[in-house]
Amino acid sequence: MNAWMLLALAIALEVIATCFLKLSSGFEKWHWGVLSIVSYSCCFWVMAPALKVIPVGVAYALWAGIGIVAVTVIGWSVFEERLEAVQLAFIGMIAIGAAGLRFTTTAAPV
Repeated sequence: MNAWMLLALAIALEVIATCFLKLSSGFEKWHWGVLSIVSYSCCFWVMAPALKVIPVGVAYALWAGIGIVAVTVIGWSVFEERLEAVQLAFIGMIAIGAAGLRFTTTAAPV
């Protein structure tokens, strides 16, 4: 599988894990907490081979940045969380930075 696809899958797993963590209510609902830990573990397992090809700083910035934006959208739409305009502006800057990194990085051949 292509390194960028592995990174995308790792990001998806990280977002899912974060949502499970929210649902766990601070691990009071242990089954959601366990699912969160399993999802985070799978995320790292999938991300590791991508780091053979994609520079670690770029991969981590994309993983974190895209995850932040995705969790923000899910927090707003699913968990009915609200952010102030200035907070949304800063999250928008993270999205712009992540996109810039992706479009200016070529993965090294294996």
